[in-house]
Amino acid sequence: MATTTSTGFSIPVASPDLPSVRVRAARRRITPQSGRALEVLAHAIEYLADESVHECPSISDRTGRLQAVQLLMDLNRQIYFECPEMLTLGERCRKLLHLS
Repeated sequence: MATTTSTGFSIPVASPDLPSVRVRAARRRITPQSGRALEVLAHAIEYLADESVHECPSISDRTGRLQAVQLLMDLNRQIYFECPEMLTLGERCRKLLHLS
């Protein structure tokens, strides 16, 4: 797993601090170690989410599991964003031609 798939367009992102931010969807170079960590985290998140739906009838029973899912998702994002961004084809051409 060398890169992720993306289209290179801007995605609106909402955050608690800023009402709306535009972020360029970039491809990232994911190392085998990061890829494995992301894969394990994804399985853990899916398992906890499925288990929560099937085994916890009330929402109050799900609080701990939902917090665990949020924690795993935060860790997943952290690992992903630590991977370096890859230049787009246009950026590589400009860099090669010294236009930027």
